[in-house]
Amino acid sequence: MTTLLLPPSETKRDGGAAGSSLDLAALSFPDLGDARRTVLDALASLAADDAAAARALKLSARAAERELARNRVVRSSPTLAAIDRYTGVLYDALDAATLARPARTRAEAHVLVHSALLGLIGAGDAIPAYRLSHDSRLPGIALKRHWSGANAEVLASIGGPILDLRSEGYAALGPLPQRDDALFVRVVSLGEDGATRALNHFNKKGKGAFVRALLERGPLPGSVEGVIAAAGECGWPMRPGAPGELELIVPATLEGFAAAG
Repeated sequence: MTTLLLPPSETKRDGGAAGSSLDLAALSFPDLGDARRTVLDALASLAADDAAAARALKLSARAAERELARNRVVRSSPTLAAIDRYTGVLYDALDAATLARPARTRAEAHVLVHSALLGLIGAGDAIPAYRLSHDSRLPGIALKRHWSGANAEVLASIGGPILDLRSEGYAALGPLPQRDDALFVRVVSLGEDGATRALNHFNKKGKGAFVRALLERGPLPGSVEGVIAAAGECGWPMRPGAPGELELIVPATLEGFAAAG
């Protein structure tokens, strides 16, 4: 089975199902339970000091009140599916709320999100709003050291192709297994001269739009070659890049990408 691995977003949607709260036992990959509890405990400890928490989480004065309030009630606040909780450029382009039911079902089966708080989670896993990034500083925990081994074990246990659309910061919190079908996806634009160049901020929009197109196309192929072919059918050319990577070429028809990248 092909897995699409996405980064989270710093921005989160408010609200959730009435009466719900974080249930660690219900999340995907229960072997991460102890690691999740450790980070949740550290976040709770940090939340006792607003000034220290704002510094550790790199929050502006404007954002601090809202984000720190979220973290103080992270264990008891209502939950939403991860694919609905995250907002921002990538998730706005993915627009999970408007996916048809078959595409939504495929998202829940094939999409994982890499949370700094909870590690690897399924797109359909119910999570609260929170604020924690891959480079945040928690008392007594270095997130890269804490998460990398545990998440790497989870990824190594997943059969079939893994397409890694995370940012490099989140990729460091859970390295891909060293195998031919586990590949980092680099989003690029194609110039008139045929040369490719990496996109920066706009790569997020490209990732979200690509994942949506692939989910809407139909069942995901079970091989890298099949995914490359399916991507092309969706209007998203994909080809081998540097060792261990695929290049995802943003379509020239996607307005604003070529100029903005």
